[in-house]
Amino acid sequence: MDVEAFLKRWKPSGGSESANFHSFANDLTALLGVPRPDPATGDLKRDSYRFEHPVTFIHTGSKSHGRIDLYRAGHFVMEAKQGSEGAQPDPAQAQLLPDLTPKIRQGHGVRGTKRWDDTMLRARGQADAYARAVSRDDGWPPFLLIVDVGHVIEVYADFSRQGQGYTQFPDGNRYRIRLDDLRDEKVRDRLRSIWTDPLSLNPAIISAQVTREVADRLAALGRSFDAQGHTAEAVARFLMRCLFTMFAEDVELIPKGSFSDLLHKLRGQPERAAPALKSLWETMNGGGFSPVLLTDLKKFNGGLFKAADSLPLSEIQLSLLIEAASRDWREVEPAIFGTLLERALSVKDRHKLGAHYTPRAYVERLVNPTIMEPLRADWVAVQGTALALAGQDRLDDARAEVRAFHRKLCEIRVLDPACGSGNFLYVALELMKRLEGEVTDLLAELGEDQAALSLAGYTVDPHQFLGIELNPWAAAVAELVLWIGYLQWHFRTHGKASPAEPVLRDFKNIENRDAVLDWASRKPRLDDQGRPVTRWDGETKILHPVTGEDVPDPQARVQVYDYAKPRPATWPEADFIVGNPPFIGASRLRDALGDGYAEALWAAYPKMPQSADFVMFWWEKAALAARGWKPASDKAKAKGARRFGFITTNSLRQTFNRKVLDAHLTADKLPLSLVFAIPDHPWVDAGDGAAVRIAMTVAEVGRAPGRLLSITEEKKGETEAEGRPVTFSIEKGKVFADLRIGADVAGAVPLKANEGLSSRGVMLFGAGFIVTPAEARSLGLGTLPGLEAHIRQYLNGRDLAAIPRRAMVIDLFGLNESEVRSRFPSVYQHILDKVKPERDANRDTSIRSKWWIFGRPRSEIRPALVGLPRYIATVETAKHRVFQFIEAATLSDNKLIIFALSEGDQLAVFSSRIHCLWSLAQGTLLEDRPVYPKSLSYDPFPFPDPTEAQKTRLRSLGEQLDAHRKAQQAAHPKLTLTGMYNVLEKLRAGQRIEGKDREIYDQGLIGILRDLHDQIDREVAAAYGWPEGLSDDEILHRLVDLNRTRAAEEARGLVRWLRPDYQNPAGRAVAAKAEQGALDIGPTESTAKTPWPKTMPDQIAAVRAALHDMGEATPDQIARRFHRVQSRSVQPLLEILTALGQARLTDAGRFAS
Repeated sequence: MDVEAFLKRWKPSGGSESANFHSFANDLTALLGVPRPDPATGDLKRDSYRFEHPVTFIHTGSKSHGRIDLYRAGHFVMEAKQGSEGAQPDPAQAQLLPDLTPKIRQGHGVRGTKRWDDTMLRARGQADAYARAVSRDDGWPPFLLIVDVGHVIEVYADFSRQGQGYTQFPDGNRYRIRLDDLRDEKVRDRLRSIWTDPLSLNPAIISAQVTREVADRLAALGRSFDAQGHTAEAVARFLMRCLFTMFAEDVELIPKGSFSDLLHKLRGQPERAAPALKSLWETMNGGGFSPVLLTDLKKFNGGLFKAADSLPLSEIQLSLLIEAASRDWREVEPAIFGTLLERALSVKDRHKLGAHYTPRAYVERLVNPTIMEPLRADWVAVQGTALALAGQDRLDDARAEVRAFHRKLCEIRVLDPACGSGNFLYVALELMKRLEGEVTDLLAELGEDQAALSLAGYTVDPHQFLGIELNPWAAAVAELVLWIGYLQWHFRTHGKASPAEPVLRDFKNIENRDAVLDWASRKPRLDDQGRPVTRWDGETKILHPVTGEDVPDPQARVQVYDYAKPRPATWPEADFIVGNPPFIGASRLRDALGDGYAEALWAAYPKMPQSADFVMFWWEKAALAARGWKPASDKAKAKGARRFGFITTNSLRQTFNRKVLDAHLTADKLPLSLVFAIPDHPWVDAGDGAAVRIAMTVAEVGRAPGRLLSITEEKKGETEAEGRPVTFSIEKGKVFADLRIGADVAGAVPLKANEGLSSRGVMLFGAGFIVTPAEARSLGLGTLPGLEAHIRQYLNGRDLAAIPRRAMVIDLFGLNESEVRSRFPSVYQHILDKVKPERDANRDTSIRSKWWIFGRPRSEIRPALVGLPRYIATVETAKHRVFQFIEAATLSDNKLIIFALSEGDQLAVFSSRIHCLWSLAQGTLLEDRPVYPKSLSYDPFPFPDPTEAQKTRLRSLGEQLDAHRKAQQAAHPKLTLTGMYNVLEKLRAGQRIEGKDREIYDQGLIGILRDLHDQIDREVAAAYGWPEGLSDDEILHRLVDLNRTRAAEEARGLVRWLRPDYQNPAGRAVAAKAEQGALDIGPTESTAKTPWPKTMPDQIAAVRAALHDMGEATPDQIARRFHRVQSRSVQPLLEILTALGQARLTDAGRFAS
């Protein structure tokens, strides 16, 4: 269809939406050249593109139904209304009854009136609710289209596909497509893409290639300047001034093309480039006439052009600048450009430019729940209030409410205390600018001049976004990224209207300093002789002259510093805290940061476990800020942080990290709640582009339910701009410190009954300790008396789970250096060559000085193993949780967890479904393999207290299980435990056993293995006194309850020792202690009623929160949760929320969230 014919046909339309919409939509598809909607078949799977698509809304205990005006799965939800240009008579009525006054048909309202605005707002809310309903089966559609037939199409987008909030697309200036706009081919192309390839419109994809090309040119320039001997600082500042000038000409802050023209004119005379650029930048700094461009320029200031020096350019460098300037800098994506620019400015990191960067979608996944969800909840309350006031013809009051929210939005402070190059801050800025666009739109609809409001200088801008960053280049880039992003949004919103001068302002909002530690002074550490104490730099290695192996370079040393009066660093006041602090594990703190810094850090934070990862110091500081949150009042500004959200490694759930969370989540006063968590998520490290696994947590003060997102599907090999597409399952409820919902296994306490019987295996700190049997014989094994006690069989995780290596290990525990040298000289020389060079570089004095002994010999568990013929072991990180007996003469590696227990009944309990389920709930994941942390999976585990008869049956089953597996592996040397349990898992799942699996089934006699485990599961359940067939959740709840019961018993002096002959040989009674500490499970939930808020926005917010918490309720049920309020006051607020799509009236007449 021709565009003019389309406009002529539809611009006069009005009256009934039901009469017009189908024809309008069909004509629109013809205009765009896309397929028309399909006929309905009744099969919703096939009806992915149809009119009147039925949807079901799932509520708590009930359902309701609706129909989408037009739906295309994976593309859009379209909700249609019909406005009119004024009162129009119904022609059909006029013909039938010409003598009567014709009935006026206004459809959903006369355009430009309060009724029409109200209709479009309600339509947006309906579309949002429809998108949520279809997301269960089809995923979230990327677009919502709100149509006033014949007048306007409003476009909203959410490319996260996670329901994180639809915003105006492409921006607040262009999201509303009026019919006359369809004359523009670009507008029609944009709509056409929504029908054909909606994800191609994702700005992250569009800008990714442009951004990388720009960064590549800058890196090439940087390398050329390095070769000329310029300092890194001079190169970085020059490149930053260049890139902003290129951006300025593309958005016409300086005359369009003027900088590129200047560079072209300098070709052939590069020696004049430096003075020309310096002159230009001096003018941009202060404003005025530029003798280089021959025109007046705005005042930029902001510190970027304060020092306007330029570097001398060669002809090649000038060409690189010209090439970089030829790119469209308006399309650069600040969220990723910052990372690439930071690498380009760093001599050390330029080679990483080709590495992946953190996808914007990942950043949004944390910024949305941390910042935007609470702000949007506030906005819904204000929208509802404005809607109600306008309906009462109180437009001045309605505008006042919206203005007050806008003022609040422009005063919000967001802090990233590890801001890097500003990714999180920029995404927060952009999302808040999008929200601001909705606010100013509503003001305009209420009669206010939105352009005047924004251009007056009262707007969301970079001064609200605060950062702390240790790397000076990253800090400088973060500030620049915020300004480029802000100016991009300014020009998208206001066209060519220039911002107020100075264009750049030095708000000093990005601080270059340490975010967690402050100190009075720092000085080099000296030894007793006054010599500087140094350490290996952690990177540089050389070849050993004898072994030819890489060993630490003894000359590569860095200074160790001492910090006087260390104290926690202070953070600026902020309403929200968000970021991605450094990934440094506790075991690497000293190596990465130096002994002096690590010691100062622990001294400044005495309550922090020294085994906590570095990121947890950020979590601790943010948690304290959140627990100090006090909203603003008429008399005082807000204090503390309303919410905070951090990226951490997915080791967050491990013991010592978890303790940091638990202290705040279970505090008696002002506890925190985790309102959002993803325990395991793909990530791209901004430093080196490495793919890692992370966790996300968002917390706020108070007791509130949270959302736990778990990945159910993850696709690999997608473009880095989008990240890996993931599908989540969502659970709602109380999120515990282990990032789970359900039984509070994280709250289980260690039991004295289990003490002293478990440890990790030995940790060598020197691969030279490991020898083959042949090497062991050459060192004297079998000929030198006593050596058999010091060269022993050695097992690691692979030896147990797969094919064993038959390795041996030199264990000199109990001998001093002179004894080793005199008794076993060949062994001494072997470790002198192969172990000592590595130990000499170790920063730990004890490990360095006792170099002939394992770094972690596990002296604490060795006494418990004395006299045992065998012990139990399991691989710490393994796909299947398998326990088995190990001969006492064999040493286990650090990746095995060992138990000084030797009875078959104990092995049976460990091997039961009950214990394996507990270990999975308590443990974490390394990639896709469960980890068995001893302190969580074993220490608090309440073992059963079986009768003698039960113990006899369990002992027999444990012995049979261990003997069966070992016998089958002995008969089939290539048969592995992993293979056996893979097939057992398939057998239990009812899968077909064929091919290689059938061979393993026959060799391992897996049917018998399954039967043994089934018998063990029944007997262990009986030993606990529990029925068979309990669900996983029921088992975990019972174990948590039993843990609390046992802890209470132990507090009274009753301990059910696992090995009383070793743990309590004298049979002494344990002294009773106060029970409160052991049994403290946190304060109980309060049932007190909440005071009814005074203002309408707060009332709407309170009703929305109550409905969200209850799931489904009547006005009376909600009213009962508050002091002194009746259902007649709640009813209209629920109706407002329904109009905004935040609630829905069910078929049963109740309201649902």
